[in-house]
Amino acid sequence: MQVLKFGGTSVASAENIGKVMAIVKRALAQGPVVLVVSALGGTTDALINAGRAAASGNESFRQTLRQLEARHLTAAEALLPTPPAQADVQPWLTAQFAKLALLADGIFALGELSPRTLDRLMSYGELLSSRLVVAAFQARGVAAAWADSRQLIRTNSRFGMAQVDEATTGKLVAEFQKQTTDNLWVAPGFIAADAQGHTTTLGRGGSDYTAAILAAALNAKKLEIWTDVSGMLTADPRLVRSARPIARISYEEAMELSHFGAKVLYAPTVQPVRQRGIPMWIKNTFAPTDYGTLVEVAPPPSLGVVRGLSSIGHLALLNLEGSGMVGVPGFSARLFAALARARINVVLITQSSSEHSICVGVSEGDVPTAQGVVNEEFAAEIAASRLEPLRPETGLAIVALVGDNMRNHPGISGRLFSALGHNGVNIRAIAQGASERNISTVIRADDVRKAINVLHEEFFEATYKQVNLFILGPGNVGGKLLGQLAQQQQYLREKLGLDLRVVAIANSRHCLVSDEGGLDLRTWPEDLDKASKLLLEEFTQLIISKNLRNSIFVDVTANPAAAGQYAPLLAKSIAVVACNKVAASAEYASYRQLKQLAQDFNTKYLFETNVGAALPVIGTLGDLTRSGDVVRRMHAVLSGTLNFVFNNYDGSRPFAEVVRQAQDEGYTEPDPRLDLNGSDVARKILILAREAGQHMEMSDVANESFLPPSCLDGDVAAFYEQLAVHEPHFRALYDAAAGQGKRLKFVAQYADGHASVGLQQIAPGHDLYELRGKDNVVLFYTDRYPEQPLVVKGAGAGAEVTASGVFADIIRAARL
Repeated sequence: MQVLKFGGTSVASAENIGKVMAIVKRALAQGPVVLVVSALGGTTDALINAGRAAASGNESFRQTLRQLEARHLTAAEALLPTPPAQADVQPWLTAQFAKLALLADGIFALGELSPRTLDRLMSYGELLSSRLVVAAFQARGVAAAWADSRQLIRTNSRFGMAQVDEATTGKLVAEFQKQTTDNLWVAPGFIAADAQGHTTTLGRGGSDYTAAILAAALNAKKLEIWTDVSGMLTADPRLVRSARPIARISYEEAMELSHFGAKVLYAPTVQPVRQRGIPMWIKNTFAPTDYGTLVEVAPPPSLGVVRGLSSIGHLALLNLEGSGMVGVPGFSARLFAALARARINVVLITQSSSEHSICVGVSEGDVPTAQGVVNEEFAAEIAASRLEPLRPETGLAIVALVGDNMRNHPGISGRLFSALGHNGVNIRAIAQGASERNISTVIRADDVRKAINVLHEEFFEATYKQVNLFILGPGNVGGKLLGQLAQQQQYLREKLGLDLRVVAIANSRHCLVSDEGGLDLRTWPEDLDKASKLLLEEFTQLIISKNLRNSIFVDVTANPAAAGQYAPLLAKSIAVVACNKVAASAEYASYRQLKQLAQDFNTKYLFETNVGAALPVIGTLGDLTRSGDVVRRMHAVLSGTLNFVFNNYDGSRPFAEVVRQAQDEGYTEPDPRLDLNGSDVARKILILAREAGQHMEMSDVANESFLPPSCLDGDVAAFYEQLAVHEPHFRALYDAAAGQGKRLKFVAQYADGHASVGLQQIAPGHDLYELRGKDNVVLFYTDRYPEQPLVVKGAGAGAEVTASGVFADIIRAARL
């Protein structure tokens, strides 16, 4: 005997029922079949809504019933094309809907919908669909018997979620089997009856349970659950696009996954067939050749550690705590007894070893009742201040890792906590059984999608890690960065396992946001021009509200307001990559706060390009200090702009013309005065001093400007005018150095807690003398390099180079 069950989507239309019949006919070639069917897709919900409408005095229930009748008559006409076949079924359907209408009228007249009446109302869905399927088989010459599940499955009188009397059910099924000679039975799922003959139901999803009950009673050789997906998946495909089928799984793992929200299987289904060792296949009606999932006693060992992920939403935690619990037995028993009396199911339990508190998870809908019964149970202790009143916390969900193989692999919990922690997912409670088959974490419901995807990448996707980028400032450097990202996307995916997606691009005028899959980096300039405007604070809230895993905010601006957005982002475990120097050179307290936030919230704040474009200056300094070296002195040329200017100025053309060339070639800040007045270099040596461990402010950096004061008055145009006016001053600086065979370099220095920047004459043989073009150089004198410094040297300006430094920081943040 084989038992096959088909769900609501599988019998939602005459066309789909035709697919079901084809599958059943193939199964009949292998032996007798019991076919269990759900109601036509959507029928049960429609019946519930009709009943509630009738009970509330809303006559819309009549229209709902007329629509259901029309739908079933249409299906009958399509399934039974010959008039003789229709002549038997159509009058029966009409009669059933007449009875249904009388029942609904009674509900309307009473203004009440009891659980018993609701069960009777809902039962019509499966009764109608199963009789239609029997008639369809008979019309095609296939002998089929209708098996009324109410005559086969005996339950108690707990309407809505009846419990099965297995012994009586076994006898009833055996008796029916003796009386039936047909090789095909068709039974309605979901419904049963109590000892008085009143119709009961087995809970939503109960058709699976019906099939399992009948399979166990018949000791069937297999049970097949046919649905609209190809088996159980590693995660909910509505949440994880890369979820994949699980080929084989144990009963215990299947029970865990179904209990924790795997919708493809109704949780109670597993137990009856597990007891008999009956294999259970989960198959796809619409792709019948797909392998699906085989649930069995002892599947082959999984190659991976975790078999699947699942989640339950709409959860609440109930916290009972107080000093009066410590050392006093019976508190847990009283808590669970109070909840049981109120018929409240406990989903999860945790208790601290101090016995000071106990925490249980229940459905959010049960919170008001739970609060009432628990506070009543412990009223005396609460009044005496030995216990606090029950404290509920709502808006939560459970995310569970499931797998038999987890018990043999240490460190699974650590990987789970680390993956969630890196993405700012706070764990409110944890439960793990001694079997180590399930690790359950309670998190905010808003974080479920992110958490499931993060964990799926961690345990199932060795191929790539999705990283979501939010880029502010697609100007000169930002534009080059986006070009580099577009060029390297495929390489990063194949070689580093990183799937970099640009989710949003914003400038001062527009904000372009991707709905799904990331922005098209070939057309972003045109798309951005058409996008709407978003304020900076709104852009920050957009990043936070998206709540995407592995998010990185990339600031490619010099905007002080943008730097003010780092703190709220880091506090949400969103990494920050900053080309912008403002934050790292602001007040020391602010700088330290950002560094601390990154540490506290397990993320990255990276700003390598603040000092030397793509040169590994800050990275090298960090390696030195982390390895125990102490930086004593730093001697550096940190402005590619100024080095370019003084390497190209020889008096043969005006100083202002050389500066303008530097700006035109993209070496200067948007306002070139920031470069030439030394403030940009002062920021850089300040950042290096701080990274070396010094508590310094900008006011501690001595800035010996070579510009006449009038050059700093007015706007940029006035600046260039004043440069021309003071050409003799710049020529005199050059001549004084050249007359001694020296070269001009704008040098930053740090030694013994003091820092300065200023123009110096550099003699031949000095490490800075041969510095050409726009190159930067940093000389680190440390305990390990006291005489011969550690030198970092290379191009220190240019949009392409700077963009590559930002890109490198993105990769560092992504590989956290």
